[in-house]
Amino acid sequence: MADDANIIAALAGEELSPAAREAFAELADRNALLRASLSEMRERVSELEQLADTDPLTPLPNRRRFLREIERVAAHAKRHGTPAAVLYVDLDNLKAINDKHGHFAGDAALIHVARLLQGLIRSTDMAARIGGDEFALILDHLDHHSAIDTAERIARCIADNPLDLGNSLVTVEASIGTATLLPGDTVEDVMQRADRNMYLAKADG
Repeated sequence: MADDANIIAALAGEELSPAAREAFAELADRNALLRASLSEMRERVSELEQLADTDPLTPLPNRRRFLREIERVAAHAKRHGTPAAVLYVDLDNLKAINDKHGHFAGDAALIHVARLLQGLIRSTDMAARIGGDEFALILDHLDHHSAIDTAERIARCIADNPLDLGNSLVTVEASIGTATLLPGDTVEDVMQRADRNMYLAKADG
């Protein structure tokens, strides 16, 4: 603070008076406080943005964040000609779990599946909760056949890892639809195809 005053004085080629030094010191203190306040505000804004992008229960990214990620991956795929896929995951028996064991068990099932999904994807991929019992994944650099293989592996993993409710084990079942990003796709296009294929998978059992 006093150094700032000395620098200004040196640039001006003259010594500062005690009153001027005190004024500069006060200004420097205020400037430091302002910088600290701005830093706190930036951190708070970052926290609020993170909350706005996060599902409050699981907590995976929410639909809002997921749709932005699809746009980013689609732009990258178009620019570099690399494949990418979307997986739409719907839990088949969440209502039955709620009805038999209560809504606490239903919430536990959602958290359980979210953790499984997070553990099954690469660091470059994203899993998100996009609705009540619906999840979605964006898998970069994955072609059509690899996406189908991944969907089958995820469905088996969910079925093979029952939810432990303490007094009982509950099997969670999921249907998964896949869609690869095609040239010219909009976010709505690929999400609708993945959703449609998920219902076909559900119908096929």
